[in-house]
Amino acid sequence: MAKDSSFDIVSEVDMQEVDNAYQQTAREITQRYDLKDSGASISFSKPEKTITINAPADFVARQIIDVMGSKLIKRSIELSAINWDAPLAASGGTVRVVGHLIAGIDQSLAKRINKDIKDLKAKVKVTIEGDRLRVSSASKDALQSIIAFVREQDYGQPLQFVNYR
Repeated sequence: MAKDSSFDIVSEVDMQEVDNAYQQTAREITQRYDLKDSGASISFSKPEKTITINAPADFVARQIIDVMGSKLIKRSIELSAINWDAPLAASGGTVRVVGHLIAGIDQSLAKRINKDIKDLKAKVKVTIEGDRLRVSSASKDALQSIIAFVREQDYGQPLQFVNYR
């Protein structure tokens, strides 16, 4: 009997690249003429995986989000990896916007991906292992078709395919 081939579907973000994008954004806030004296600031918490923007107005906060987005794109991080909350009023008439980095696949999304793959009726086996899915099959062509299918779908967060064996 032939050995099964497999790959994992994961959702990971390179935190060092996010930190680099954050540093560039913070530098641009202090140098750009329209943001320099606005009183806007940005902070990044690696353990909590959050980016917090404090700005004097919603418009300025949106500008900083756009700057951060451009820095992330240059570093090959998809914008869907960050969920931005609605702007909240903070002290002194300022606005606070918090962005949460998505890392890992939650159970409900894993079940949805599993169901979508099973609906294809391909000869593959899908197992949910924590925050990742393992797809295995005897046919490498079946695995390639599953990768192509999952890439076409929009699950609201970036997905990567690793450990292809």
